[in-house]
Amino acid sequence: MYDKYCDFSLSLIFLFSKGYFCPLGNAKYCFAFPLINRNFVYYNNKESFMNNSVIGLIPARYASTRFPGKPLADIGGKPMIQRVYEQASQVLSSCYVATDDERIADAVRRFNGKVVMTASTHKSGTDRCAEALNNVELMENKKFYAVINIQGDEPFINPEQISLLASAFDNPTTEIATLVKPIDNNDDLLSPNKPKVVISEEGNALYFSRQPIPFLRGVELNEWLQKGNFYNHIGMYGYRSDILRKITLLPLGTLEKAESLEQLRWLENGYRIKVLQTYIESLSVDTPDDLEALKSRGLI
Repeated sequence: MYDKYCDFSLSLIFLFSKGYFCPLGNAKYCFAFPLINRNFVYYNNKESFMNNSVIGLIPARYASTRFPGKPLADIGGKPMIQRVYEQASQVLSSCYVATDDERIADAVRRFNGKVVMTASTHKSGTDRCAEALNNVELMENKKFYAVINIQGDEPFINPEQISLLASAFDNPTTEIATLVKPIDNNDDLLSPNKPKVVISEEGNALYFSRQPIPFLRGVELNEWLQKGNFYNHIGMYGYRSDILRKITLLPLGTLEKAESLEQLRWLENGYRIKVLQTYIESLSVDTPDDLEALKSRGLI
């Protein structure tokens, strides 16, 4: 039925979606004409696009060094992975937990969630997402335009952050996207466990570091927050599906080795990372102590 559209370029689809020309002469009616570019369907309706072409993947492994079995930790009567899944499912109709452990898979099935099994050899959540994407597309006989990699240790992740990240792919030039939050205290500024990022005028990441960047020459450190703009990186990514498959084939880079930040591998190889700003606090659980801290704050 749609064979005649198969050779339409992405740019042509984008022009249609923005209403530069339309079979009915009015862009608001173009939603009735899905344009097919190989395996990519674009509707002139943002909600339909997000719901049908973006998949949420939640990488989860049992063998965490600092917190074994973390995805199954009890959070107010539910396993942590269920809390994350329920938050993500509020804004994404396609959402899967990607794991190599049957204990996690069984827990997901018990709350009627979707799970996809992956190999146990993956070194990062990005690598696990790439395999999971391939497996889900085979299972569902469907192609996804973009992937949101959702951290499995953030049981209180705000669905608005997921929607914000997914919105970056309304622009067909977006390859990779991530979130940042303005830094408002010296502890976050100086912590090597909270990576910082500097951003170009076009809104793309220039560099990520565990050190405070940019360096403010001639300014006392306790005045940096008053004199400059600093951003913490929130470790949630979105990838165009074709880009995800490419970046997982890249060799370990020099900058990545130095900072132990996988996103530097992508920058070193010329990929663009779109940065979107959020003011929502992100609460992750990396250790049992983090879990106890959430309980002491009355969040559980």
